[in-house]
Amino acid sequence: MPQIRIKDAAAFLSVSDDTVRRWIDNGVLPSSKDASSRTVVDGLALAQLARKNAVLPEDPSGIGRSARNRFVGLVTDIVMDTVMAQVEIQCGPHRVVSLMSSEAVRELGLELGSVAIAVVKATTVIVETPQGRV
Repeated sequence: MPQIRIKDAAAFLSVSDDTVRRWIDNGVLPSSKDASSRTVVDGLALAQLARKNAVLPEDPSGIGRSARNRFVGLVTDIVMDTVMAQVEIQCGPHRVVSLMSSEAVRELGLELGSVAIAVVKATTVIVETPQGRV
């Protein structure tokens, strides 16, 4: 299993290093020592904790749909010309940028500060790993 350093685990979960250390001390997150005697946590255990602690805002649309990758957020930027627009949505710690027609922006009533839901089609998601991993 991948081993994640405390500082990286904290960054992935948007918490402090001290919070990760408390979780380790309280038995919430198992730890071990790496080859350099640094405290590390198991990547799978960290992923499970991240999923368990995830607080996602409710989708306010009330529409049933098959897409599972929905991110509720606030519109933070709109760059629009007569034909196309670039809309930026802050969804928790994630910035999602969408390109759409200017007509769609007007029809959706998107404006800075409005609530929007980014829907990502799973077949077009690209997965990367950190440099140096094979």
